[in-house]
Amino acid sequence: MIKIMNDEKSHDAYKPANIAALVEAGGVAKAQLPIAQMFVLAILAGAFIGFGAAAYTAVMVGLDPAFGPVRLLGGVVFSLGLILVIVGGAELFTGNALMVMAAVERKISVRQLLRSWAVVYAGNFVGAVGLAVAFGSTGLLDGPMGVVAAKIPIAKASLPPFEAFMRGALCNALVCLAIWLSFAARTVAGKILAILWPISAFVLLGLEHSVANMYFFPQGWLAASNVSAMDALGNMVWVTLGNVVGGAGGIALSYHFAYLGRSNR
Repeated sequence: MIKIMNDEKSHDAYKPANIAALVEAGGVAKAQLPIAQMFVLAILAGAFIGFGAAAYTAVMVGLDPAFGPVRLLGGVVFSLGLILVIVGGAELFTGNALMVMAAVERKISVRQLLRSWAVVYAGNFVGAVGLAVAFGSTGLLDGPMGVVAAKIPIAKASLPPFEAFMRGALCNALVCLAIWLSFAARTVAGKILAILWPISAFVLLGLEHSVANMYFFPQGWLAASNVSAMDALGNMVWVTLGNVVGGAGGIALSYHFAYLGRSNR
């Protein structure tokens, strides 16, 4: 790690090969967190993504969510969630798909990887649902924001399974790329700019993020949405699987092959 820092002092950003080493080292550190600390950081991440989702809901009030520029605006404000996670420090399930790089290098075990994913997923759920309940107590969902909140889960639950899976895969490819790019930056401003565009793009494109949906469904129910629990569960299952494939397979394994594979040593 120190060697990477010294080698790159003269550059504005870390090179991709060095980002790979930093991501791998980060995966090892994440796997070694005590469970209680991991869970608390995961709760924070769920709430942080929830704040981004709430901001998205608010900015859509009175607007047509199918209109491209409006969706881009929604993506910009939704980016708040990942900015809080990366700059503030928290554990996000979708981003932790990149831990596969450390697992493939045998720096962490498969058991450690799955333990981390399970604990963080549960913590993200608690944080996202908790924030939705908090917003339900503010009265904000009783007005125009509630009308939008009720519609969002209906659109999500209506997705066929394969479409939900593919939207989840493409979404987490962009989320993991945002995190990857944030590792290149040396300043907070650089990290924010690195996060902003991939996250804005996934919202603009209508892709699916499992942790955001942990917030959107409870928020919709609190706003009297008629989506059933089974429909919500179906969406969550397929989107989560897609998130894992897009992040762990599409991004983590590709960059591992490119920069950390044995042929590159």
